[in-house]
Amino acid sequence: MEYIYIIQQALVWVVTIFWLYQLIVSICSLIKLKDKPILEEKENRFMLIIPAHNEATVVRNLIESLKKQNYKKELYDIYVIADNCTDNTAQIAREAGAIVYERFDEARKTKGYAMQWFLNQKIEEDAPYDAFCVFDADNIVNENFLIAMNKKLCQGEDVVQGYRDIKNPTDSWVSAGYAIFYWTMNRFYHLARYNLGLSPLINGTGFMVKFDVVKPEGWNTKTLTEDIEFSLKRIIAGKKLGWATDAIVYDEQPVGFKQSWSQRTRWTVGHIQCMKEYTGLLALAVKEKKTLMNFDGLLYILGSIPMFVLTLILLALNFVMYIINGNTWDLVINCLRYLIPTFMLPILTAILIMILDKKPIKPMIKGLIFYPLFLGSWLLINFKCLFKRETKWEKIDHVRDIKINEV
Repeated sequence: MEYIYIIQQALVWVVTIFWLYQLIVSICSLIKLKDKPILEEKENRFMLIIPAHNEATVVRNLIESLKKQNYKKELYDIYVIADNCTDNTAQIAREAGAIVYERFDEARKTKGYAMQWFLNQKIEEDAPYDAFCVFDADNIVNENFLIAMNKKLCQGEDVVQGYRDIKNPTDSWVSAGYAIFYWTMNRFYHLARYNLGLSPLINGTGFMVKFDVVKPEGWNTKTLTEDIEFSLKRIIAGKKLGWATDAIVYDEQPVGFKQSWSQRTRWTVGHIQCMKEYTGLLALAVKEKKTLMNFDGLLYILGSIPMFVLTLILLALNFVMYIINGNTWDLVINCLRYLIPTFMLPILTAILIMILDKKPIKPMIKGLIFYPLFLGSWLLINFKCLFKRETKWEKIDHVRDIKINEV
C-alpha cells in the first residue's frame, strides 16, 4: 500500500507540473508584443499549392478566393495537385485559373506524398519563387493572407503558420467542437509560444515555407501527420516556426461524428508515429542545445499519449487506494471533484477564448454545451489507438459550397 501511495503522489506531481507549465505558457498569449522589425523591404514571389483528391465541389471557391488576394497578381501562381482524382477536380481547377499537375499513384495517396512529388519537380526546375503556401482544397482564404505572409518573410521568418479559422462552425456540435478547439490552439498554443520566443507548429493548412528551406531534401515526411512531423524536424534543428494571426484561412470541418472519429483517429495515429520517430531526437536536441524551445517541443510530443497514459494510471491507482481503504463514499466525492471541473473547465475556457477573439457566443451555445463531449470522444480515440491503429488514409468529404464573401 505504501508503494502505491508513493507512485500515486509522484504521478500527481508530474501531471500537476505539466499542466501548470501549460497554463503559464498560455497566459503569455495575453501579452501584446511590439511587431518585429522589417529586415528587408521586398515583394516576394509565391507559389500557392493545393493538394486535392476528388475535391470538385469546393476547389473552385478556394481558387477564386486566392485570385482576389490584395497582392500583385504577377507575384503569385496557383497550383493544384490533382492527386489520384476520379472526378473532374483537374478540369474545374484549370477552368478556375489554376495550374494543374495530375498525379496517379495508388500506393501513395497521402498529402505528404503529393507535396513531395510536386516540390521535387519545382526544386529540380529551380522555379523562380521565394516561398510557397499550402492550402487544403476545402479552404477559403482571407484577401490579406499574402500581404501578411510577405511581411513575415521580410521580418526574417522562414516557416510561418497562419490563423486557422472555421467556415462552418455552426453546422453541428461536431463542427462547433473543431472550431472551439482551433480557436483555443490559435491563441493558447501558437500565439502564446510565439510571444515567448518558443515555436508554434504547422497546423495542416494555411502555412508558408520559404522555398530555400526545402531545397536540400524536398518535402521529406513519412507519417500520417506530415505537418507535425515537419514542425518537429525544424525544432530539432533549432529552428523556430513563426505565427501570423492576420493571415487567416477558413477550413471546413466534418459535420458528422463518424467522419470526425475517422479523421481524429488518423491524427492520433500520426502523432504516435511522430512520437516513435522523434521523441529520442527531441530529447537529444534538449541535451545538446539546452534551449526552452527544444524542451517545449519535447513536452508537446509527450503531452498527448504519454500524459494520457500517466493520467489513466493515476486514476486507476486512486481507485485501488480507495477500494483498499474501504472509503467508497470518499471515492464518489473524489470522482465528482474531478469530473465537475473536467466538464466545466473546457466550456469556461472556450467562452474566454471567444470573448478575447470577439467570436459570437450565441450561435455557438449548442457547441459549447457539447464541447466536453467532443474532447471526451478524443480521449476514447486515444485509448483505442493504444491498442488498434488503422494507418489507411481515408478521405474526408467536403461538400459545403461557401464562398469567401459568405464567411
